[in-house]
Order: sequence, then C-alpha cells, then structure tokens
Amino acid sequence: MVIFGKRLSDYVAFCRVFLVLIFVIGIARLALSLGGVPNSTARWLSMTVTVWISVIYYSVRVHTGGFGSYKQLLPVIALLNLTAQIIAIAGIAIAMITGNNNVFSSPEFAFGSDGKTWTHLLAHVFVGTTVGTLFPWLIGSAFLALTRRLAASDRKVVGSSPNTVHLTRNS
Repeated sequence: MVIFGKRLSDYVAFCRVFLVLIFVIGIARLALSLGGVPNSTARWLSMTVTVWISVIYYSVRVHTGGFGSYKQLLPVIALLNLTAQIIAIAGIAIAMITGNNNVFSSPEFAFGSDGKTWTHLLAHVFVGTTVGTLFPWLIGSAFLALTRRLAASDRKVVGSSPNTVHLTRNS
C-alpha cells in the first residue's frame, strides 16, 4: 500500500520506536488495571502523553530526517493514534464482556459515565480515530512549520561579489 508516495512499511519503520512504546505503555496500563492496581496508579502510564510527545518529535523529525512534509506527517500520526485507540477499544471491550471496569472504562475516563457501553467504544472507533488523528496533525503541522522556518533561517547568504552566492549553515 502506498500513501503519499511512501509505502506503509516506510511509515511503520519511521515511527516504530514510538509505536512500540505506545503499545507497551497501553498494554502495561491495561494489565495493571486488570490485575487490581488502582486507576490512580495505572493512570501514570499514559498513552496520551506518549502520543503527544511522539507528535512533537515526529513533527520535527519528518523535516530534519528528510522523510517528507505535512502529508507524510498525517499517516505517521494516524499510525501512532491508531495504536493507542486499538488498546483503549480493547480495554473497553474487555470491560463490556466481563462487566468489570478497568482503566479504560471507569467513569473518570469516560466523561463521568459508565464506560462499558457501545457508545463509548464506538466513540473511540469513529471520533477517536478521526479527530484523534486530525487535531494532533494540525498541532504537529504547526511544529513542522516552525521547524522548517527555523531551518531556513539557520542558513545565511554569504559572498564576496554580487555574482557569487554561497549558502552555508550556522553551527
């Protein structure tokens, strides 16, 4: 599958470190919760924080690593978000099946209501995957624009005659 000129495997390879990190944090968070650890403790393992750190990191890295630009940033963020959403959806589904809340279905994580519902699960499927990708992409695009601007201003024009122009980078 090719997306914006790159294979899906290229995107996965580019962001694999944070894909794995988000997955491990999400599974650990769910396992702790299912194992009886209080939500107040399990919440310290935050996929949301990890996703936002990765959004900022890859917004800079897409440009500095020569991976692409705004359109290549979108699938990267979509993959990161999808990883987090799949784990949250699994946690909600487990709660629905067992009837026992976990860190993904407790009212404190479901806007104060019962999180063991189809409404909550489907909100993650539809809203979480769309808005949860587009909003971070917009924020990431601002970081990418700033990175591009800083990289461009890091170059200065030097030359000894009007006909000679050399571009150099400041160190």
